[in-house]
Amino acid sequence: MSTSAEAPFHRTIDAHWLGRVTYDDAHTLQEELIAARIDKRVGDTLLLLEHPPVLTMGRGAKAQHVLLSEEERSAQGIGLHETGRGGDVTYHGPGQLVAYPIFDLSPDRPDIRRYVRDLAEVMIALAADSGVGAGVIGGSSKFIGVWVNRAQQHAWADPIIDEAGEPHGDLAKIGAIGVRVSRWCTMHGFAFNVATNLAHFQAIVPCGIPTKAVTSLVALGVSAPSLVDVAERASVHIARVFGASVSFHRESSIAAVRACVAPSLVVDATVDVTGDATVDP
Repeated sequence: MSTSAEAPFHRTIDAHWLGRVTYDDAHTLQEELIAARIDKRVGDTLLLLEHPPVLTMGRGAKAQHVLLSEEERSAQGIGLHETGRGGDVTYHGPGQLVAYPIFDLSPDRPDIRRYVRDLAEVMIALAADSGVGAGVIGGSSKFIGVWVNRAQQHAWADPIIDEAGEPHGDLAKIGAIGVRVSRWCTMHGFAFNVATNLAHFQAIVPCGIPTKAVTSLVALGVSAPSLVDVAERASVHIARVFGASVSFHRESSIAAVRACVAPSLVVDATVDVTGDATVDP
């Protein structure tokens, strides 16, 4: 008796543009969604948004990498939050596209390194949309993210890395990555600088790297596209990179996202985070 070949796995993703959302509200929503994704009460969901000015401290963050006192931060309207992602300290603020994929990486891509490379590929494509050549730096994990060589910003070439592991060139980070994975379900994600206030990065040692700068599309001379348009392009690139069908909801809300979650069948269910994996920004 003949058997037909098993159909290849194809994922579907609901992408929601949420506009400006506080870090607390976005983090609470992520926690709800990852619990629901683990329980299979919601499908793969992509949150796209921007935050008010805020510093976030990863699990590996060093207090000395925050360079402003509490009073100085308050005077500039910059918040501070500790978070469960990997890595050091980073900044989020208006003009920066933040993407929080709540994906189940099984069954087709249960590989954290591949997942991080995929997020980087999405940001590289976003830069290319605006004529900017961006790429990743091999070697040390401290350089995870997406970079631009400001001396030749229209084309990326892998930089020479010296014996100390330092890449050469006028390199600046345009996109950061920091993720958490539990039972192959993801939260946190990436931040891509479109028209971000780069002066606010002076409040920190970004991602714990004092020797490299931070940049944005606007700082590179690109006319700033609207953030919602960049978010929509991000959903298109995610569809390509993840081999998925993506529905982009241009005018969504936290309430609309929560309405997509099926009720829990377990009272007081909690997420087992034993064995979580985190990746630095």
